[in-house]
Amino acid sequence: MTDKSKREFIKTGLLGCLLPALPGRLSANTLLPTPSEVEGPFYPVVQQKDKDFDLTRINGRSETAAGDVIVIEGQVVDTNSNPIEDAIVDLWQANAYGRYRHPRDPNKAPLDPNFQGWAIVPSGTNGEFKFKTIMPGAYPASRDWIRPPHIHFKISKPGYEKLTTQMYFPGQKLNRHDLLLMGKTREEQELMIAKLIGNEPPTFRYKVVLSKN
Repeated sequence: MTDKSKREFIKTGLLGCLLPALPGRLSANTLLPTPSEVEGPFYPVVQQKDKDFDLTRINGRSETAAGDVIVIEGQVVDTNSNPIEDAIVDLWQANAYGRYRHPRDPNKAPLDPNFQGWAIVPSGTNGEFKFKTIMPGAYPASRDWIRPPHIHFKISKPGYEKLTTQMYFPGQKLNRHDLLLMGKTREEQELMIAKLIGNEPPTFRYKVVLSKN
């Protein structure tokens, strides 16, 4: 190897070592933040005492919500895969008939007096959260647009960018025609669609990635 070649080799090697530490350079292990989405018009406006992890039952009632019971298991992490403890996980959804418990929902589908519809819980020590709920129904957003089953999330913690997003379910035919979901890139869509990990009851896994401020 000539002296010039040696110098070039050493220079290249040093740059390779230094580049990962340069500001703004993403490592191969850096996660993309979960894509944001519009909050929608039906965030709950009527306060309720019961906002726990079980949306299928309201405290003080003996009956349970109509629809197919599902479980959502999730985790909140940062872009370096570090779990985020005590993040506020706020979710709301339509009932099994596709109607929100909101005074301005124009859907003529029935309300379900036994469906909680809204939950706010903190993430655990490993960033984990878990909900028991029902599969939300599809509903018309306009004359030509039927929204697929989805769950709204708002997740926040001081020091991180507040995230409002929507979680979708795998295998739903309406996903392919949803104007919001189809407005995302293929990679973003994959981050917003939960993964089925169990069947009795159907259990879905959803990872939420927050960016630091």
